Amino acid sequence: MRTTYLAKPGEVGRKWYIVDATDIPLGRLSTVVASILRGKNKPTFTPNVDTGDFVIVINAEKIKLTGRKATGKIYYHHTLHPGGIKSKTAGEMREKTPERLIETSIKGMLPHNTLGRKQALKLHVYAGSEHNQQAQNPEKLDITNLI
Repeated sequence: MRTTYLAKPGEVGRKWYIVDATDIPLGRLSTVVASILRGKNKPTFTPNVDTGDFVIVINAEKIKLTGRKATGKIYYHHTLHPGGIKSKTAGEMREKTPERLIETSIKGMLPHNTLGRKQALKLHVYAGSEHNQQAQNPEKLDITNLI
């Protein structure tokens, strides 16, 4: 009788990938990166175990927003004070905090539970082309053929 393989947390091998976000649409980049963070690109994917890899996204300031998303897509947050609702358009976020724009998009595609929060910690986003993870020897991942 055949049994389904279920990964155990101690036997998961992790790799580091680096993705260049230059001129890639935000949603296309986010779906590929979220899939890698979850581990869905591996044959050993198990939904209740963190089998994903680490991802470094560079050049976040050069991400492409298609259509009218730069002016029409609005992100809200609340300061927890009365009348404290704040809003920013996607274009403003790309100019001021491009890292947060990509992180918000990718975190929205991960599970909304403790496992998803654990997977989101493996994401590292940088506005420029420099990053702090040279010691991990990340592999360059060309996602133009994945989107």
